[in-house]
Amino acid sequence: MDIAVYRPGELTAADRAAWTAVQSQARALGSPQLANPFLAPEFALAVGRCRRGVRLAVIREDGAPAAFLPFQRSALGVGRAIGLGISDAQGLVHRPGFPWDAQELLRACGLSVLEFDHLVDGQKPFDRGALIAHPSPVIDVDRGFAAYLEQLRGRSPKFIRTTLAKERRLGRDLGPVRYVHDERDPAMLRTLIGWKSAQYRRTGRRDRFAHPWIVRLVEQLFHTRTEAFAGLLSVLYAGERPVAAHFGLRSESVLACWFPAYDPRYAKFSPGLVLHLRMAEAAAAASMAYLDLGRGEKGYKNSFKTRELPVSEGWVARRHPVALGHRARRAPVRALRDTVRARPELFEPADRLLKRMGQFRSGR
Repeated sequence: MDIAVYRPGELTAADRAAWTAVQSQARALGSPQLANPFLAPEFALAVGRCRRGVRLAVIREDGAPAAFLPFQRSALGVGRAIGLGISDAQGLVHRPGFPWDAQELLRACGLSVLEFDHLVDGQKPFDRGALIAHPSPVIDVDRGFAAYLEQLRGRSPKFIRTTLAKERRLGRDLGPVRYVHDERDPAMLRTLIGWKSAQYRRTGRRDRFAHPWIVRLVEQLFHTRTEAFAGLLSVLYAGERPVAAHFGLRSESVLACWFPAYDPRYAKFSPGLVLHLRMAEAAAAASMAYLDLGRGEKGYKNSFKTRELPVSEGWVARRHPVALGHRARRAPVRALRDTVRARPELFEPADRLLKRMGQFRSGR
């Protein structure tokens, strides 16, 4: 394979355009997961401005770009998918039917191991790695919002009835409900970050926004807008009050849900559920294929989803001492975490403990 590895600033405009074209082609020819905005060049370049070690591998066929692999590399040759830990779609972006060899790719990239936590489906050359598949729920809106709403009513009539009733009550108690799909006010983005940071602490989760580089990344993506990619801030207002908001990424066909949060003072109205319903409506109006809710067990995801896509966690490695050390260090931790997640009798008490710890830290 003809493989060249670049730093983010070295990627040419022609290669960047080819990358976007490959994503569009993949969507048209039946590989919609490769059209996810987390796999777009704009996301990779933004991470490259915030993190060290970002590299972009370009595989050429007959001199023309055919596949792209964004990744992060340590000095020891341990590779991580771009944005590992915050990205919901990872892998090689390639033309449909394009063949590649995983071992040759790792060697050319100077990697002994490459780790993923959201490897998209259809990456067969990576299948020999130590990978475990997980379900990632999506909301299909390609047949329009009315069709989705009808499907939701058929499957969860009480859920949709209750959500719509709370939206009406929100309007009666606080003022007319207004949804803005593409809010451009940076102050509203800061409000959302504050809500989300408090939610992380309240529920005992790691506060991603305690890391300055993640704040910088989100702010950069908020201001990134091309025809094929944009950071999208969506806000639900009641009267003049913002009550729920979401920041995510959109490609031409996929809206990747990323950071949803709401003002806890209005929790009784379930504004986050109302927000997601309006996001689905707006995505359908924009001719999107689906909303990617991201991997993870959440009640609202199960209520809204129409199906699930597989994403895999693990790594692919070459025969190398560094790879063996990585496996010895990571495998026990992953095995323990997967055991807890797979067993409700363990997961639910652990989840409750995290929430109690979060409440203790916040002084409640």
